[in-house]
Amino acid sequence: MAEAADFPGTSPSPARRWLRRTGALLAGAPLLAGLFQLPAATLAQAADSGSVSVALDSLSPSAPTDGDTVTVTGTVTNNGKQAVTGAHVGLSLGSPLNTRSAIEDAAKSSTDTQAATGSEVGGKYVQKFSKLTPGVAEHFSISVPVDKLDLGDDGVYPFAVSLSGQTSAQPWDQVLGIQRTFLPWQPEEADTKTKTTFLWPLISTVHMTAETGSNEQQTPVFLNDDLAKEISAGGRLDQMLSLGKDLDVTWVIDPDLLASIDAMTGSYRIRSADGTTTTAGTHQAVAKAFLDELQSAVAEKDVVALPFADPDLASLAHNGTSVTGSLNHLNEATDVAATTVDTILHVTPSTDFAWPVDGAVDPSIVKVATSAGADKVIARSDSLQETGGLSYTPSAARPIGGGTTAVVADARLSKAFQGDLTKASDATLAVQEFLAQSLSLNLQTDDQRSIVVAPQRMPSARQAQAMATALTALQDGTWSASQDLTAAAKAKPDPGATTKVPSASSYPSSLRKQELPRSAFEQIARTQSSLESFKVVLTDQARVVTPFGRAMNREMSTSWRGRANAATSFRTGVEAYLYDITGQVRLIDKSDTKLSGRSATIPVTVQNNLVQGVDHLMLRLTSTSPTRLQIHGHDYFEQPIAVSGGHSQTVKFTTSAKANGQATVIAQLYTQDGQPYGAPVTFDVKVTEFTATVMLVIGGGFLLLVLAGFRMYTQRKRAAAREAQEDGPDEAADPTDGPENPEDPSDRLTEESGTGTRADDPEQPSDPTPDTAAESADPSGTGERVDR
Repeated sequence: MAEAADFPGTSPSPARRWLRRTGALLAGAPLLAGLFQLPAATLAQAADSGSVSVALDSLSPSAPTDGDTVTVTGTVTNNGKQAVTGAHVGLSLGSPLNTRSAIEDAAKSSTDTQAATGSEVGGKYVQKFSKLTPGVAEHFSISVPVDKLDLGDDGVYPFAVSLSGQTSAQPWDQVLGIQRTFLPWQPEEADTKTKTTFLWPLISTVHMTAETGSNEQQTPVFLNDDLAKEISAGGRLDQMLSLGKDLDVTWVIDPDLLASIDAMTGSYRIRSADGTTTTAGTHQAVAKAFLDELQSAVAEKDVVALPFADPDLASLAHNGTSVTGSLNHLNEATDVAATTVDTILHVTPSTDFAWPVDGAVDPSIVKVATSAGADKVIARSDSLQETGGLSYTPSAARPIGGGTTAVVADARLSKAFQGDLTKASDATLAVQEFLAQSLSLNLQTDDQRSIVVAPQRMPSARQAQAMATALTALQDGTWSASQDLTAAAKAKPDPGATTKVPSASSYPSSLRKQELPRSAFEQIARTQSSLESFKVVLTDQARVVTPFGRAMNREMSTSWRGRANAATSFRTGVEAYLYDITGQVRLIDKSDTKLSGRSATIPVTVQNNLVQGVDHLMLRLTSTSPTRLQIHGHDYFEQPIAVSGGHSQTVKFTTSAKANGQATVIAQLYTQDGQPYGAPVTFDVKVTEFTATVMLVIGGGFLLLVLAGFRMYTQRKRAAAREAQEDGPDEAADPTDGPENPEDPSDRLTEESGTGTRADDPEQPSDPTPDTAAESADPSGTGERVDR
């Protein structure tokens, strides 16, 4: 039977609705299948794109000119899971980049395969690989004449090395890996060249302790043997010296580094890892050779000496100025800088430059930096930023008020070599970006400018090599001329350049977190206070004051940034060592003492284990019970004392006992200004009894008094009797009357003095002399008796 027809206004029958839906589904199936396939293809392409890493190990010459041939070497590595077939490495060149920020942005996307790339040079200037196996690196080397690169006007050209090929999942040619860099192009000498100053820092971490030997030479002690590694062949500092001597640079030197290496040329010792022992250093020849080569390298060159040990100016400004004496250490570090460099290198350095960490400044840092006499502060353009909207990079010198000049280093150039450059490819990219930024800067304007490059303080050996490569290319190039830092600081400032120092709130928090805390400066102040008390008793102050003064300079070093635990350990070690040698001058402990008799001498011994003598000390002995025991007739008595090095000295005090019992006595050393020195020694003195002789003397005296009184009594009675006889005969006679007996002892008493002894009596033993034998350095024995 025929299906009923659909009429307008009526609903289709259920059978017709089912047929329509089925037809629609069948018709849409291919479309749905295509929709599902598109994301899969896209994902597959995304997975393959970038699956090959391209490492650009070298690009030579870095800044080509007419007639040169550019050679590129490197490796390609298939990091995917599928083999790459029909592959080749090609070179491509993009349109010139007109701004420095464009160069910076391009460097950030150097491996993006989706970013725009110029056309490939092609032809025979490619290297082909039939197959790239997963995980296998393949080397390439391509050379192309400059005239085949179609370079046009002067400028910075994006230069890419790419790997193209196909995989089984995507059997068509595509870019699977790329590495972009820059090709600076300035074939002719520029009409106006940028004057470029490159700082070459010879700075290291702290290596020497405050400890020195007791010999005449005061053999120095080093924390470890790391400095020997740095100056040995291939070491970091050896590389800095070997590379820098052939470059037009300004040497920026920490005098502490020179002093440390100079100390290694003689006898020196290395502290063990646990800090308990030392071993003899053996790198004297290496140290001497390094200094000899350095002397030759810096001759006739611009040399800037930082304050001794490179003090952390920002830490001092933010956390140390409120601690008494902190700025004095900066002044001392500045005072010894020139002398140290001149003595060791035989050159006169500039000492009027201050260099805060990373060139970051604020008003307090500038104030501290100039407080020690510097009138030039090396800042950086990412701190003292341009706010005037200049279309070019201004010269480095900026007057910032108070007669101070900020020498503003270019941030992009200064930070070009801060990365991990252990891989040759990373070093090559850093060199090319540095040259690109330098050329772009020169093309900004026809006005000549003075630009300063201040790299990181302690470049690694690989960073130093990259710096030298870039600087060599720059100095051999056509758009830059070398200039020393002193000349750059004197260059005419650009009137449109920023001269306002940023506020304290602008100081980078990342740098503030690494600063020395206030507690560090308080600890340094404690050490200084102890040193001041100690040095006044020394006969040769320089043996102690100089090494400890330099040690406190090292405690403030910039090299402690990021090494908080090591910094704390060093400060504590200096403080502990000073406490130890101060304790080498001390009182010998005494045990309790028994005292018989009314007077005696008490010996007190001072021991000096120092090499040098001590003087200007007072030894005070104090009785806490003066009613029982007195010292030289007083509550206390003090005597000056001087002790030769390595000796002991005994001082004797006369005491007098007033009563039996126990008295506590305190011995204490004092400096001449009345400050206690060292720990006191306390002991008890026990007056046990008066002796028999003393008792006889006292008894005899009492008897004489009684006899004298009896004599007076009898005389009065006899006088009274005589008066009675004269008055009348009847008065009874006194039975005591009679002639005076010449043997009567009372008669003899009238012939003596009031002391109650006969003049012709034998002489009584007097109190013995207070001298006693020198006391042992060991504590006196229990119940020690003191000579009367």
